[in-house]
Amino acid sequence: MPFEKINPEKLSQSVVRQIELLILRGVLHPGERLPSERELSEQLGVSRPSVREAISELQDKGLLTSRANAGVYVADVLGSAFSDALIKLFATHDEAVFDYISFRRDMEGLAAQRAAEYASDTDLKVIATIFDKMEQAHSKRNPTDEARLDAEFHLSIIEASHNVVMLHMMRSMFELLREGVFYNRQIMFRQRTTRTMLLHQHREINDAIQARDPVKARQAVEAHLDYVEEALRGQQKAEHNEKIARQRFEHEQRR
Repeated sequence: MPFEKINPEKLSQSVVRQIELLILRGVLHPGERLPSERELSEQLGVSRPSVREAISELQDKGLLTSRANAGVYVADVLGSAFSDALIKLFATHDEAVFDYISFRRDMEGLAAQRAAEYASDTDLKVIATIFDKMEQAHSKRNPTDEARLDAEFHLSIIEASHNVVMLHMMRSMFELLREGVFYNRQIMFRQRTTRTMLLHQHREINDAIQARDPVKARQAVEAHLDYVEEALRGQQKAEHNEKIARQRFEHEQRR
């Protein structure tokens, strides 16, 4: 008969599997600090040696990392998604910016569609809460908070799509965006009219997902990223024209 003896699982292995799943599902973020060994032991209902053994195994796997006198953290598992050479290549070629936007349009359109279909009620509350914060930040003169919440809003939709591969891939892509590799989000938010239009577009995305309308959700994301692409092309054209105008002005001053 094709049966095998069942060996009871060590408690430390149960801890390992639970933490692995929290990382896989995006609940624990790269760089996030874990509770202390004592707190973990109490929360998980296992002994501290079991927790210690589990953390050691997860460190060996490269999923956790310890910092001297600072605790244990989720490893920066996203950092290896792109080589430094490729990141520099992205940053120095405009073609990569628009390929990135096209990629986002496809992936985030699908994520919004899936979120409208598969998101839990709590997922929808998270998305709505972040959008509410965007509305509050919109009234501020400094666009920093609104730009940060923009990224969080899009990532919350990807999380609500419940596809772990898409989640980790897009988190990696958004990290490059946060660092200004593809384009500077702050520039997009400098003009008041652009900020107002972007907020309106995010409202339409949120409304469609809250209504659980997958078609409208995808269309709203695609329309938003079409606008972002058009705005960036306009910005590049304006910068190009200004460069030529400066050259003419400097030449005229020397005549």
